[in-house]
Amino acid sequence: MTPAAQARLGVPGLVLGAVLIGFAAIVVRLVEVGPTAAAFWRLAVAVPVLWLARAAQPKQDLPPDRAAIGLMLVAGVAFALDLALWHRSIHLTSVANATLMSNLSPVFIALTLHFGFGDRHPPRFWIGLILALAGAAWLVADSFTISHETAVGDLMAIGTAVFYAIYQLLVSRSRRRYTALDVMFWASLAGMLTLLPMSLAFGERIAPIGWRDLLLLAALGVVVHVGGQGLIAWAQAHVTASFASVTLLVQPVAAAVFAWALLNERFGAHQALGGVLILTGIVTCRLARLPR
Repeated sequence: MTPAAQARLGVPGLVLGAVLIGFAAIVVRLVEVGPTAAAFWRLAVAVPVLWLARAAQPKQDLPPDRAAIGLMLVAGVAFALDLALWHRSIHLTSVANATLMSNLSPVFIALTLHFGFGDRHPPRFWIGLILALAGAAWLVADSFTISHETAVGDLMAIGTAVFYAIYQLLVSRSRRRYTALDVMFWASLAGMLTLLPMSLAFGERIAPIGWRDLLLLAALGVVVHVGGQGLIAWAQAHVTASFASVTLLVQPVAAAVFAWALLNERFGAHQALGGVLILTGIVTCRLARLPR
């Protein structure tokens, strides 16, 4: 596939990746291991799959770069902390609060690039970002609450967004030099080694219970992580980090649709309007980044 053809597939790949990671919340809810343990298994299942795929890809004629590999390892640690905080926030606040606040990463990424790296965004991009975030808020407005009881979980969800923003920025930078499989392998390995001691320290159930858990964790590792997160990493060589982060707001829409289809949760006109606002915001951001 030519570079031009790959670039054209960047946005569809990003959207499909966001849809696939929408399965994550459902699997985490259904599996019977602890929340941090579920995050560990997500990466533990993915690492050997990524290693095999990486071994099969054409070799890159690049000299070893310890600093670049270190950057990918740091990305993996940030991703592990993102998953650990998100899985725990679901148990300490409402799902609506956790969903909305954990999806604030586009704000952190856009502000970091705009003020920290001089990547100026046109006004239309900020309008699109506000529209997309408003759509995410509208999507969960029915059950969104602010109270003293949810404060710790809410802060954890915001921490999730911060660590995911760090992960996305580091992955975007690493993709300038390395393939998506290289980045995913090193980041997933570091994340797996970070999450295992965390799971043990929290005293969580780590061992899966029966075939149901094994199949759910296999889906979490292969479909959600290798498939979904892998597509996102691949697409980040073809789109800006800011636009990628906004596009990932497709994920809560996909999660709401999957929950409606698989768990019989509510999805009506209210949620549909939130989805339309998110998609409108994404399109607006995309048009703002296209050359005139």
